[in-house]
Amino acid sequence: MRSILVAVLLGMSIVSLANQTQAQTWSGDSIVNPLTSSPGDATKGRMIVASRQTGLCLLCHSGPFPEERFQGNLAPDMGASVGHLSEAQLRARIVDPSRFNAGTIMPSYYRTEGLNRVAPKFEGQSILSGQEIEDVVAFLVSLKVKTVQ
Repeated sequence: MRSILVAVLLGMSIVSLANQTQAQTWSGDSIVNPLTSSPGDATKGRMIVASRQTGLCLLCHSGPFPEERFQGNLAPDMGASVGHLSEAQLRARIVDPSRFNAGTIMPSYYRTEGLNRVAPKFEGQSILSGQEIEDVVAFLVSLKVKTVQ
């Protein structure tokens, strides 16, 4: 019985890992391919962006979150900043914003190497998983659609 449980859990881990580790294909200022085989979920992305424990986006950005008090003003409003960026460009800016602005205060949400001042217990770990980044990208793209209409 124990070996069956281990096999099931191992199989689930392999499927989960496969969904998390799609290759990053950079093309200019974009990451062309999604980071996972599962599409992003805009509702989950909104929760990540609004979360003060997960995404922490509202520390610097403001956005369409009437229920959230004390939104940031250090970075552009999300609705305005997504307007001119494609899905692939948004993905790239979340994965590694320092690639576009070496002096940015925005963290690299997916890059794990070449970072400064990372606590030892967090070394080698990304802030967000590939699926969480795809969820955030889906949410940001949904903002873009709303601003166009």
